[in-house]
Amino acid sequence: MSEPYTGGCACGALRYDISAEPIAMNDCQCRQCQYETGTGHGSYLTFPDADVKLAGDAKHWDLVGDNGTVKRHAFCPTCGSPVYMSFPYMPDIFIVRAGSLDDPGRYKPQMVFWCAAGNAWDHLDPALTKFDKMPPA
Repeated sequence: MSEPYTGGCACGALRYDISAEPIAMNDCQCRQCQYETGTGHGSYLTFPDADVKLAGDAKHWDLVGDNGTVKRHAFCPTCGSPVYMSFPYMPDIFIVRAGSLDDPGRYKPQMVFWCAAGNAWDHLDPALTKFDKMPPA
C-alpha cells in the first residue's frame, strides 16, 4: 500500500483518511452526476469502508437511482462541498469524489459509466472502457 488517500471539503471541516488502495476509479456521465457536479460527469474512487477514518460532521441526502439503488451523499454543512458517497445496502464500500482528494493527481480513471447520457462536449479519455449504463455485476 502506498501512502493513505486523504482529502476533504473546501473549508477543511470535513476530512477523510483512507489506508487502502481503491477498488475502482471511474467517471460517470449519468444525468444525476451531471446535476450534482454542474458539469458533464462525476469522477469517483471506490474503497473498502473498513479502512476509512472520518473527521467532522457531514450532512447527508439520499437519491434513488434508476435501478432503485439508494445513494447517500455526504457534504460539508459549512462550505457545501460534496465529499463522499455510500450505499446503505452495500456498507462495505466508500466512495470519494476525485476533486476532494488532497492530491487529485492520484485519480486515474479506469472506466466510464452511463455514456448513453453523456454530452458531446464532455470529452473523456477515448482509451477508457465505456459502458452505456452501469457495467454488469
